[in-house]
Amino acid sequence: MGLSAEIVFRRLPDFTALLVALLVQWRVFLLVTRRFPACIWVRIFMICSILWTITGFVPVGLFPYWGVLPWVKAGGFAWAVATTAAWLLRWGWIRLGRAVPQFDPGRRQALNVIRTATLAAPAATLGYGVLVGRRDMHLREVEIPIRGLHKDLHGLRMVQITDIHLGPFFEPRDLEWAIGIANEANAHVALVTGDLVTARRDPLEQCIHLLKRLKAGSPILGCLGNHEIHAACEDEAEELGRRAGMAFLRSSSRLHRFGQAGINFVGVDYQPKFSPYLVGAEKLVAPGVLNVLLSHNPDVFPVAAAKGFDLTIAGHTHGGQITVEILGDAVNFARFYTPYVYGRYEQDGKFIYVSRGLGTVGMPVRVGAPPEVSLIKLCAT
Repeated sequence: MGLSAEIVFRRLPDFTALLVALLVQWRVFLLVTRRFPACIWVRIFMICSILWTITGFVPVGLFPYWGVLPWVKAGGFAWAVATTAAWLLRWGWIRLGRAVPQFDPGRRQALNVIRTATLAAPAATLGYGVLVGRRDMHLREVEIPIRGLHKDLHGLRMVQITDIHLGPFFEPRDLEWAIGIANEANAHVALVTGDLVTARRDPLEQCIHLLKRLKAGSPILGCLGNHEIHAACEDEAEELGRRAGMAFLRSSSRLHRFGQAGINFVGVDYQPKFSPYLVGAEKLVAPGVLNVLLSHNPDVFPVAAAKGFDLTIAGHTHGGQITVEILGDAVNFARFYTPYVYGRYEQDGKFIYVSRGLGTVGMPVRVGAPPEVSLIKLCAT
């Protein structure tokens, strides 16, 4: 029930966006055909544009996986985003232009130049996100100040890789590069927090084979994400991980000792939004040690804090994937789903860190949310 309701909830914005995109495409179609009423090629181009837009919203699991077809689908979605943004900007400029006095040709000419540059901005931004932004991978370090942290855990480093989405848009060489960045951090613990792949046909086995190259002072631990559910590969991922020396914790825990101190790592499968969060997880909390929850979905944080988890480590949001600063505030699509989009958050002395992750979904684009390998450092306060 919870997962079905969540699928509907997540598809509703997509369906709404599709309707808006098609409305824009129709308005563009009418505008262009009025200007070129006798040109049949213009009509053909606009019909293809509408069909391409629809293609961009086809669920990834239903789309053929052959050759460049995933890129065709992603291009359709990007085309819908760029043309809709350009149309909205054009609408704003038309109203602004009407406010400029007709007898001021100099000011109007300047506005026309600015308008042309502005209308080209959405396509240029997406182009940057494809060619540069999605490959601008780096190590992101964050400190978590834990009150009363045992001295043997002070300075302990945990490296996190999440939201890999290994497939057409994030290739094995990209994951190898991320693993190299992670290994240079010399972490004590390596964590993988879900979304290894996007769809069933993605190379899950190759992903796990590469992940076992992660180097840390303890076994690689992880949890599974929503795309493991969509790809129907949760059990397969768990078994492949076990063979590779990785432990995907599925409502289970692992206690690791560091000197005289211990960390109790608890992992859960993806928690559907319309089901109760972390049912029974309180039974996995261990007394007298630091309790760390691995949850792909960051929405669980308030519940995790209430159940006694000192630190939650999550991903899922991609940091919004496309993030724009407006009046000093980050605006992105992920904020429709969760207040925990990216970074460190605190509640009643408990913490969560939400990583931007590595891969992408929908479009192979990152703007204002570069991919990251996360290095989480514990420190005593």
